[in-house]
Amino acid sequence: MTLHIETPALLFSATSLILLAYTNRFLTVATIVRGLKKTYKEKENKMILLEIKNLNLRLTLIRYMQMAGVLSLFLSVFAMMMLFLEQQLFGIYFFGLSLLSLLISLGLSFWEINISVDALRLHLSDLIEKEVK
Repeated sequence: MTLHIETPALLFSATSLILLAYTNRFLTVATIVRGLKKTYKEKENKMILLEIKNLNLRLTLIRYMQMAGVLSLFLSVFAMMMLFLEQQLFGIYFFGLSLLSLLISLGLSFWEINISVDALRLHLSDLIEKEVK
């Protein structure tokens, strides 16, 4: 198998956009957590604590998603460097590891999205119950 230096470069735009999306998610969740903390200080509601706990898990997942995405980008650059230095075998291995890291990042993203959707469904459950009655 021959790998050309352009192949790992293809990951740059995709990985950059994914990292931007992850950062936007992080900022949105962080803003929500700050708002909920302020609300909890005003009226100590157990439901708010449960939401904050859920959001804390999401923040942790987003951090790992970002780390795996950055690792993917790093390994892709390293693969390009190996290919530039005519180390074909190492370039292939590093590119494979960068793809694996990107898969891990996307898998964590899938998990985080599922948690988010479940939380929204729980949040809307009282409205759905009223509609059914």
